Amino acid sequence: MNQPGFWDDSDSASKKAQKLDAIKSRLQLIDDMKEKLEESQVLLELLEEGEDSVRPELEDMLSELDEKLDEVKMLLHFNGEYDEYNAIFSIHPGAGGTESQDWAEMLLRMYERWFEKRGFSTETLDLQTGDEAGIKSVTMMVEGEYAYGYLKGESGVHRLVRISPFDSSGRRHTSFASVDVLPEMDDEPEIDIDENDLRIETYRASGAGGQHVNKTESAVRITHEPTGIVVQCQNERSQHKNKDMAMKILKTRLLELKREQQAEKIDELRGEHKEIAWGSQIRSYVFHPYNMIKDHRTDIEVGNVEKIMDGNIDQFIEAYLRQQRKNSNG
Repeated sequence: MNQPGFWDDSDSASKKAQKLDAIKSRLQLIDDMKEKLEESQVLLELLEEGEDSVRPELEDMLSELDEKLDEVKMLLHFNGEYDEYNAIFSIHPGAGGTESQDWAEMLLRMYERWFEKRGFSTETLDLQTGDEAGIKSVTMMVEGEYAYGYLKGESGVHRLVRISPFDSSGRRHTSFASVDVLPEMDDEPEIDIDENDLRIETYRASGAGGQHVNKTESAVRITHEPTGIVVQCQNERSQHKNKDMAMKILKTRLLELKREQQAEKIDELRGEHKEIAWGSQIRSYVFHPYNMIKDHRTDIEVGNVEKIMDGNIDQFIEAYLRQQRKNSNG
């Protein structure tokens, strides 16, 4: 990092610095465990010699060791090619208009709280608000250690059952929304794109951003005609920067599609990505006639829906990672 010219390319330098920090963090975790183990051994010897007063301190230290051991075990799950990368995270509502758009916004709130708890930083690349409530779509960059590794298992359809706040008759409704997670490549994927296959549109960004955002067509939408893939970005005030980010996401999606076509396992990167409809969900959130959230892949069930919707989803994520590691080990 002290070499001349290292910081000339700020994006590349930042990513390398991030990787270095991740390595230092893992080494520090091991050093901390070693230190705690040595201290606990001293306390154990004192306890065996009759110094019962050290028992509370020993118990606290062993508890800390257990927590750090859990951290190490979690790191063992991240052996995928892209697990250490940042994540491009999207939510799209299914059919159902306002109902599904409101559900998509509820999911967004849940994940934003989890990002905050995990210490991940986020940048909203595109956000389309619903006509009456909720959101039509959102795409975010999620940055942090193993962001993609943690989030990849969240890809898929999420189903909600509740009494609709938009139904004057108070009837029960079922809504769907899909979560899509892609790794942010360090370098742009080597994908050849014919410019003639692209339909590029500009429009005025919506939402927060000040007068400049509202008065200029800085937002960019790119449609790849052969595949029907649509990406858009409105975060930056510069149309050029928004186009660059949209192209980067498009290339990542095309690379993913290419891998899916070539790989034996269709869900190599995308996970359980299916039609946003009944029977294809990876997780169900039931608010009525009872309270329960169930992950259909791991069979994990939780009755405290408020806690989960407040961003406490680690048990679902960790159960999925354990299951994947177990399956990969045969």
